[in-house]
Amino acid sequence: MYARTALRDSRKLVCALAVLLALAACAPGAAAAEPASASYIVVLRDSVPGAGAETARLERVHGFRAEQVYEHALKGFAARLGRGQLARLSAEPSVAFVSPDREVRIAAQNPLLPGEVAPTGVRRIGAASATSAHGASTAAVAVIDTGISLGHPDLNAVSGKNCTTPRKNAAALDDNGHGTHVAGTIGAENDGAGLVGVAPGTRLYAVKVLNASGQGTWSQVICGIDWVTQKASSLHISVANMSLAGFGFADGLCGNLIGDALNRAICRSTNAGVTYVVAAGNSGQEFSTTVPAAYPEVLTVTAMSDSDGQAGALGGAPTCRTGEADDRYASFSNFADPTDGGGQAHMVAAPGVCIDSSWLGGGYRTASGTSMATPHAAGTVALCMGSGGAAGPCAGLAPADVIRRIRSDAAASAPALGGFTGDPDSPVAGRYFGPLVPAGAY
Repeated sequence: MYARTALRDSRKLVCALAVLLALAACAPGAAAAEPASASYIVVLRDSVPGAGAETARLERVHGFRAEQVYEHALKGFAARLGRGQLARLSAEPSVAFVSPDREVRIAAQNPLLPGEVAPTGVRRIGAASATSAHGASTAAVAVIDTGISLGHPDLNAVSGKNCTTPRKNAAALDDNGHGTHVAGTIGAENDGAGLVGVAPGTRLYAVKVLNASGQGTWSQVICGIDWVTQKASSLHISVANMSLAGFGFADGLCGNLIGDALNRAICRSTNAGVTYVVAAGNSGQEFSTTVPAAYPEVLTVTAMSDSDGQAGALGGAPTCRTGEADDRYASFSNFADPTDGGGQAHMVAAPGVCIDSSWLGGGYRTASGTSMATPHAAGTVALCMGSGGAAGPCAGLAPADVIRRIRSDAAASAPALGGFTGDPDSPVAGRYFGPLVPAGAY
């Protein structure tokens, strides 16, 4: 028992030192002063009976005020802490580890009713044609983003949680447009007007973790994950879309080795049956330093370019971006190392160039990015859960099995969907983008 306790304490000390070293590494010079306080995510041990009560006790003892409290995806809280507070909290028996709070930002077959338009990306993955579209998914989807324009006539969206103003109980309204665009690609309704989504009419829950500028923090994202984990069963949320990205690494152990609170929260949420579909990032580089994309527990989505909704690379260049070509990997998209089988094992591709979808004020707009590719995949996962009132092949599967099923079906659907330059059948040296996501399979 003493040896196990000593090992836990030594790991806690290593994590605390890592946090302090990370702060020092960010300083412009050896003589630069460290900030008086910074934001941290404090993860409590699972044995703590209640995060709320323990957080309140630690607030009283150490003189800080928690900005977020987590009870479901993990037990813990987020707060600004001075150096002395950080050291004392790290030594508390109830504390498992402390993570620095980092920044994230946006990583930008029913009859089709007269007046509806199926965007090229939705058609390219087989989710709709010029005359038909899928029905709503039997599962709900959480859009963890800038919120959703809840009054948009094309969306079956309701407010879930606003983590940018958590103490004010505000609605998760979109003041940026990004989350609304994502929501439309997932589930814009087949109602005779506007654009149709991959899984039209699917219930969407707005989870606001990014502000009007499209920026946020890990602590806000974890707040959203915590809410999704709490409500997954009662609201039938089986899919979460995260079209956002930040800097970080994966340790392959749900963040427990390096003290990564975001990774731990996602892992705990997958245990509640939620499949996380996330953006690969838009830096045109290997994605191992981008999170949540690097986490092996998520389905990571790269972007490809399609201009006509069809295979064959005959559509010409997309009109909204120069330098892209039809049926080719997007130049901005992150990718996996072709020698990294672990990275490839949780990756698919989807259209992400010049994507038309819903926007603020009941309107529509064109945007590009792995942010736009991700909801094509999230809608596909939702269809795999079931649609039109019938269960699909992913119903009842654990998230890891859902990811394997999606990738297996993508490989099997490749001949019918047609490929793109950069997919596994037409590889590009040094870059792996994954197979095209197979919405038409469901």
